[in-house]
Amino acid sequence: MKLSILSTTLAIAFANAQGSLEGWTPAGPTDLRGPCPMMNTLANHGFLPHDGGNITKENAVHALTTAINFNTSLATLMWEQALIANPEPNATFFTLDNLNRHNVLEHDASMSRSDAFFGNNHIFNQSIFDTTRAYWTADTLTADMLANGKIARQLASKSTNPEYSFTTTNEAFSLGEVAAPIIVFGDMATATVNKSFVEFFFENEKLPSKLGWTKQADVVQLADTARIAAIINNATSLITPIAPIAAAAKRRDLHSVW
Repeated sequence: MKLSILSTTLAIAFANAQGSLEGWTPAGPTDLRGPCPMMNTLANHGFLPHDGGNITKENAVHALTTAINFNTSLATLMWEQALIANPEPNATFFTLDNLNRHNVLEHDASMSRSDAFFGNNHIFNQSIFDTTRAYWTADTLTADMLANGKIARQLASKSTNPEYSFTTTNEAFSLGEVAAPIIVFGDMATATVNKSFVEFFFENEKLPSKLGWTKQADVVQLADTARIAAIINNATSLITPIAPIAAAAKRRDLHSVW
């Protein structure tokens, strides 16, 4: 009994000690990685299993709460949403490779990955990412810039991929992905983020602490993510508000009927 308690205590202590900002190593040839740069990054830092396998609720919640200060309920929800990528019935874990299944969570028009139709849908693609960041036109990114990059990728994908697919479910995940740089690396009050943090993160799958980034001081709640995603959603609209009509403009131009 004492041995069992000791083993459990050591296991919990080990899980809680996993990962660090300084302990980053890239994926090796046998390590699993997926289309989500954040999950890959957390594995590279050791917050998740470095081999990309056996991502349980316990170690996923540990990684998301410890590394980027998500609250436990938000981290749990994210793990539950990803669990469906494991095709095994009654699964209690997933792997980063499971996330590569097309149109489960992974989708066309990624910010930094090629569409599945063209081959590898999970390795970082510099050309694709350059298409996205071409619309990041200042050192501080706004929701409009991030949204413009999203729209551009969807248009490029739709015009070149004969099997292009983008459902309402894909859109919901996509909005969260585009909002993530602000949520994790940025100022949620102004919905802005330092461009250098975001570029470093995508291109290296590494947290940008060497550039001065620190995790959010306040615990990130589900309501925070929903608010930023809604801002991105609004920014993707190509319809502009209707300006107030001046009284003179309301007068009917009789010539306009001819």
